[in-house]
Amino acid sequence: MAGRNKYVVSKTSSSLAIVEANPPANKIVPIEAPIVSSYNDRIRPLLDTVDRLRNLNVMREGIQLPTIVVVGDQSSGKSSVLESLAGISLPRGQGICTRVPLVMRLQRSYSTEPEIWLEYGDTVVHTDEEHIAKAICAATDVIAGSGKGVSDAPLTLHVKKAGVPDLTMVDLPGITRVPVNGQPENIYEQISAMIMKYIKPQESIILNVLSATVDFTTCESIRMSRQVDKTGERTLAVVTKADMAPDGLLQKVTADDVSIGLGYVCVRNRIGEETYQEARMQEELLFRTHPKLSLIDDDIVGIPVLAQKLMLIQATMIARCLPEIVRKINEKMENSVLELNKLPMVMASPGEALMTLMDIIGSAKESLLRILIQGDFSEYPEDHKMHCTARLAEMLSQFSDNLQAHSNDVTVDFLMDEIKILDECKCVGLPNFIPRSAFLAILSHYVDGIHSKPVEFIKKIWEYIEAVLIPVISKYAENFPQIQSSVKRAELLSRWIWGS
Repeated sequence: MAGRNKYVVSKTSSSLAIVEANPPANKIVPIEAPIVSSYNDRIRPLLDTVDRLRNLNVMREGIQLPTIVVVGDQSSGKSSVLESLAGISLPRGQGICTRVPLVMRLQRSYSTEPEIWLEYGDTVVHTDEEHIAKAICAATDVIAGSGKGVSDAPLTLHVKKAGVPDLTMVDLPGITRVPVNGQPENIYEQISAMIMKYIKPQESIILNVLSATVDFTTCESIRMSRQVDKTGERTLAVVTKADMAPDGLLQKVTADDVSIGLGYVCVRNRIGEETYQEARMQEELLFRTHPKLSLIDDDIVGIPVLAQKLMLIQATMIARCLPEIVRKINEKMENSVLELNKLPMVMASPGEALMTLMDIIGSAKESLLRILIQGDFSEYPEDHKMHCTARLAEMLSQFSDNLQAHSNDVTVDFLMDEIKILDECKCVGLPNFIPRSAFLAILSHYVDGIHSKPVEFIKKIWEYIEAVLIPVISKYAENFPQIQSSVKRAELLSRWIWGS
């Protein structure tokens, strides 16, 4: 097409360098690698800020950071897109190549020697560019087993080399519906849940990889991405294998039947044993000379265009999300400072521990004085059980009612027992005076009927006082687990004693 730039790959360069084929004065002038070409002064500060936050593990605190998430149906060419962007080799083959979330952290380095290592769990494995694929396969076998199952545990690949910026991309397992030998029956559900976990955050940029050989409307990855991104504002579609299905590709990417908000980019990934440089040269040649593919606009073809779009999209996402990220970080810091201030000072000696214990006892005593004696329940305004003076008055009134009910228990034998006792105690004496023995017998009779009630009342009062005492002490000793455990043991022992 007229106006298309002519690029070739420098054969002498070991880095991801592309050169202009027809520069002025017939000189070969190096051009930055695709992923670096859009890495300018406007974008770099934003990406560096997010990278520093990611190194601080703020995502563990529930603060999401903008991340490129690569999804697609099985064998759609996801890993090939990533290795084309980063210029490194990833595991390739039939079936599921990616069985765990592969988090690729690219970091720009000014050293001539690249540094590459893998992290999973507490394990760190150093490797080199030649053995990256084998190292990833070995680590995957450790995480997900040597079979064909998948795991949600991430595998992080760190790449520090010249020519790449600070950028994080996540390659997820390809979506498959039919389990093969060695895969669990619910393999589809496992992979779907994993993908939804990564693409659901609004900060995620969904890089949806589609094969040109299939109908886009039937792709499962499209259905899933539309569930979390209905307008497509954070979804970019990459159409791979353009050389295998050129017929109708132009109509597919221009009609946009599946509503991809960020548009499409058509690419040709490396095939077989092609090197990165050879693959880029063949891609440029394909979209420049093919009778049908050359009709596709230059702005939506090629890995260099894809790299530029990703960098600009992520920069826009970062600029939009950064204020909210800062707000969440400040909120987390304020909460952490409040929690820190609640923690007690470190006690370095038994004397300091004793002083702390006395402070706890003193604070609990003052609180109990207000609750039990003064009737001040401002510490527990909503907990009616802790309004002690009112509850004690209620129990005393109930005890009085129980005594009155017992004394007013009139039956048909009213006063008959008293008359019998008086008859039995007759003796020579003054008239109208009750004999002492009769009085004591009658009194003993009534006391026997109610003697258990005061004991039960005292037990009830003590149990209530104890029920108030335990939470008060626990409140002032909340930062001292040893004291709390002792209080609980004392409570259990008291219940056992009263119960026996």
